[in-house]
Formats: sequence, structure tokens, C-alpha cells
Amino acid sequence: MAQKFKPAASVKTTAAASPASAGTAKATAPAQPVQFIFDKSNYRMLIISVAVVALGFVLMSGTTDIYSTTKIVIAPIVVLGGFALGFFAILKKPSAN
Repeated sequence: MAQKFKPAASVKTTAAASPASAGTAKATAPAQPVQFIFDKSNYRMLIISVAVVALGFVLMSGTTDIYSTTKIVIAPIVVLGGFALGFFAILKKPSAN
């Protein structure tokens, strides 16, 4: 059966009502543009880094030869380069316009 209960503490809202604006309808605040954490260039570099990591894994799968230079040396370097590019894309600050 469903039980009904009361919350122990009162629920607080994020918008505090001030006594001066209580009588007015709605105070108009100047509209500020939304600023995102990442810029378009960050997303572009992140997508490129995912593609580079995927290319590294494709190179790692390669042929049936286990000890090929491509599988042992080149593919891990490509994968690590893709991860490094991804970290750089995340940590890069967007340009301030």
C-alpha cells in the first residue's frame, strides 16, 4: 500500500523573493548569451581524436602477422597520439570573443 509522508524540513527554492519585488509582476533582467564550456574547435578536435584512436585500433588489428612493425610500434603510437589529442581538446580553453 502507498504510504503518505511529510518532508521533515521545508523545501527551499532557488529564487528568493525579495520584499521590494514582491508587489511587482516580474523583474526584467538583461538577457545574457549562454556560454558553453567547449567551443566548436574543441568538439572538432575531440571528433578527430576519436577517429585517430579508431585508426590506431584498425592498424593494430591488421594482418595475421603478430610481430609486424605496424602492430607493435606504429599502431600504439597512433592510439597514444589520439588520446593526447583528446586530452588537449578537453583542456583547451575556448577563445574569448
